[in-house]
Amino acid sequence: MKKALIIGAAGFVGNYLIDHIQKNCVWSIIVTKMKHEEIYNTDIDIRDLNILNYEEVETLITEVKPDYIFHLAAQSSVALSWEKPGLTVDVNIKGVLNVLDCIRKLDYKPAILLIGSGEEYGHVKKNEIPIGEDNTLRPGNIYAVTKACQNMIGSIYAKAYGMNVMMVRAFNHIGPNQIPVFVVPDFCKQIAEIEKGLRDPVLRVGNLEARRDFTDVRDVVRAYVLLIEKGKPGEVYNIGSGQSVSIKDILNKIISFSMTSVSIEVDPDKLRPIDVPIIEADITKLKECTGWSPNISLDTTLKETLDYWRTELNK
Repeated sequence: MKKALIIGAAGFVGNYLIDHIQKNCVWSIIVTKMKHEEIYNTDIDIRDLNILNYEEVETLITEVKPDYIFHLAAQSSVALSWEKPGLTVDVNIKGVLNVLDCIRKLDYKPAILLIGSGEEYGHVKKNEIPIGEDNTLRPGNIYAVTKACQNMIGSIYAKAYGMNVMMVRAFNHIGPNQIPVFVVPDFCKQIAEIEKGLRDPVLRVGNLEARRDFTDVRDVVRAYVLLIEKGKPGEVYNIGSGQSVSIKDILNKIISFSMTSVSIEVDPDKLRPIDVPIIEADITKLKECTGWSPNISLDTTLKETLDYWRTELNK
């Protein structure tokens, strides 16, 4: 039986990836988390790992010798990257270097998937939409810079050492159980709180004019599994819906699913120092490599996310 190692599995995406593999793959699963985190799944092998400690990484990889490695460990909040740039650099760059260099020294060839972000493209020109993988990178925030660096390092290790490393640039992925530092769960949580009378009917927002490419997290993890099996070493693949939508349109959809009326107020704390106007993926390369396409509609994801927060607040 093949072994899949998911590094940094306690977060939003990790739990969905575990669930997808358990339902669709005949693999044993080993996952890592930080000591303070919890993963409530009794059918997998759970390990504590500090990704910044090379000795811990080496011990784990040497013992497990996985066939597939999904590197999810990251500081993935753009907002937090402005507040804690040092932490973002350490986790997103030093962490992946520890994993890749450990495998290089062990001299075996697992398939490795590094998770980057559509934020790496940054300030895209109008004639560059939709964005292909060969587009110039102009990252506009600290998080995006670290992810661009991570994927460049992965490409170098693939070419220089013949390692089976694939990189993705995952655009905005959303769904139930995502923490509200991200825009969709933030809106849904606020709406659910207003419906329940826990806050005034004022929805606080940031920049509503930015356009982003949103995909359901369940579609995203399905793409991850297909790529780790079928992707070409050293290549980068976009994962997204292939369509951009404004944050204002997202907000209006969520409000239309609600049971209350609200007013909108811009919160200066939710505005970023620099905000990229539009991000939209060209997913042709991914489709041609794997046959993947998104299955879950944006409306379905937004409704389910709003219902998730309603349920959470009723507990």
